[in-house]
Amino acid sequence: MLSIYFGTYKGDNYIDNPDLYFDNTYEDEWLNDPVSKQMVKDIDRSELVSPNLVISPVLGSIPVSRLSGGVKTLIQINNDKDHVYNASACGDNCVPWLLKISEEKDVLVRLGHLMRFPDKDFHIRIANTDEIVDSRQVLVQRVISEGMLDE
Repeated sequence: MLSIYFGTYKGDNYIDNPDLYFDNTYEDEWLNDPVSKQMVKDIDRSELVSPNLVISPVLGSIPVSRLSGGVKTLIQINNDKDHVYNASACGDNCVPWLLKISEEKDVLVRLGHLMRFPDKDFHIRIANTDEIVDSRQVLVQRVISEGMLDE
């Protein structure tokens, strides 16, 4: 299940800048994973050829450090269960992947804004209140009414 902490997260295992953290800690096996390759194709519209090479239709051959912050964050969330990542580094195009990853494993991320989740048919746990919501309307209502983004 996807759990989201809204506002300021203060855990010792929190990664505020997942883009920079990825560049210094990723493991080659993460980038050989077919799920990572599919995320790069979907989010960055590029081909992850190897742990050291990405083919971008815009930039040509690039190192993995030039991947978007969103896809780097998703790869880490999918492969590193020991940290809580700042999912505000992700755009709304990452939402389907956050939901897909959380179908396979429990995931806790931090958000400082409201992402555009689907209208319904999902289950997200708001970590601040331990409440489970299943629609965008209820999610937005709870986050706003509780002032979670003001923290």
